[in-house]
Amino acid sequence: MNDTVWLTHEAYTRLREEYDYISGEGRDIISRRIGQAREEGDLSENAGYHAAREEQGQNELRIRQLKAILDNAQVGEPGQADDTVHPGSTVTIAYDGDPSDTDTFLLGSRELLGLDDSVDTAVFSPQSPVGAAVLGHQVGDEVAYEAPNGRMIHITITAIEGFPG
Repeated sequence: MNDTVWLTHEAYTRLREEYDYISGEGRDIISRRIGQAREEGDLSENAGYHAAREEQGQNELRIRQLKAILDNAQVGEPGQADDTVHPGSTVTIAYDGDPSDTDTFLLGSRELLGLDDSVDTAVFSPQSPVGAAVLGHQVGDEVAYEAPNGRMIHITITAIEGFPG
């Protein structure tokens, strides 16, 4: 599987700033909380200590997630319309060749593209079954992917547009 993650410049900068904060100052703040809670004595019944340790675990997980994203990032801008589906494309598909049964979605990630909830577009990851099936294909291409229930879904790509970002 391709581990490349497509990011806008804005999303890359935002994620880089978050990574820098939580792996530096944020990590130090949590360590100080743990130290203060330790000084209070009996750790087995110290809710503050357990809460700080839980927060530390969540912070370390987020650091690893962000590092993986940033290490595999390909930075570009949405809206790059061409004749091939790529991350950042808005894709329209027809199911089983039926032009009246269509869906339109953005290929990417809501968080990674810097989208908020006001953008009313379905979003599929390039690693999702439908995303992987359409990636690199063109209008008119017929592709298939396996649904979570094991059924093969046949689709035709009917339109590709750049996302107006």
